[in-house]
Amino acid sequence: MLQRTIRLSKSVHQVTSAYARNASTLVIVEHNNSELSPATAHSITAAKKLGGDITCLVAGTDCGAAADAIGQLDGVSKVLVAQHATYKGFLPEMLAPVILETQSKNNYSHILATATSFGKNLLPRVAAKLDVAPLSDISEITDENTFVRTIYAGNAVTTIKSNDTVKVMTVRATAFDPAASSGSAAPREDITATTGDESMASWESAELSKSDRPELTSAKVVVSGGRGLKNGENFDLLYKLADKLHAAVGASRAAVDAGYVPNDMQVGQTGKMVAPELYIAVAISGAIQHLAGMKDSKTIVAINKDADAPIFQVADYGLVADLFKAVPELTEKI
Repeated sequence: MLQRTIRLSKSVHQVTSAYARNASTLVIVEHNNSELSPATAHSITAAKKLGGDITCLVAGTDCGAAADAIGQLDGVSKVLVAQHATYKGFLPEMLAPVILETQSKNNYSHILATATSFGKNLLPRVAAKLDVAPLSDISEITDENTFVRTIYAGNAVTTIKSNDTVKVMTVRATAFDPAASSGSAAPREDITATTGDESMASWESAELSKSDRPELTSAKVVVSGGRGLKNGENFDLLYKLADKLHAAVGASRAAVDAGYVPNDMQVGQTGKMVAPELYIAVAISGAIQHLAGMKDSKTIVAINKDADAPIFQVADYGLVADLFKAVPELTEKI
């Protein structure tokens, strides 16, 4: 695997300022007002590796429950809560001003969020307003200025040293363990809810799919299917297996592009990153883009009738068989 180092340099004065102050991190909390996103606990662990105090910003509408939950996690020093009607929908145009105002008052050395659609949508805007280079999808933190991320669908590793006075970064949840509960609550403070111009953007509605199965990015077991399933109806084979395993169901991009399943099930570089205890890949060839989204799984099982499929190179266990026979037999025996 290729590895290279990139230095993002600013002026000598800025470099000196960055090293002169102690590290302090503002974590932007992802939630739905009543519950935390499972990925948020992973971002707290990443923030702890930076050293210094960790302040969490919870912005939303009636989000007291989420603020209480984040305050219980080990490592959190303080919880800031901003509530306003315009935060409904968590639009970056509405949330960025409160982040910038909080940064202006407290001068944090790092602003951090998880590399989910929420974080990747919001923090680039914050970085642009602060005139710094955003650091995306960080998988390792060497020190407060040096970070590691993968590029080229995980085929190369880049070490980045940033000399910006404030580092704005998203971290890959699968690269960090979730923070445990501390057993005590961090201090909570309500702050002024600075908002953006509603003429720029406004939230109308959202249509969310509902399922009794675990959420894909937080499930301990994931069963994914590829184009070899031939049509969407055949995904019923995977749903039955997933129900037996209490698993989430995912898919390759090829299956999503073919219209077999909705795109919120896609696992891969342009989909969701997962790292379950068990990942079962059914009729998935193992393209680089898919491997980038699941290669951190603890145990990988591949079922494919093509013995030369690349997925077998990363699988811990492989079964060369027709999925239409193997999957029903496996489901029956569980």
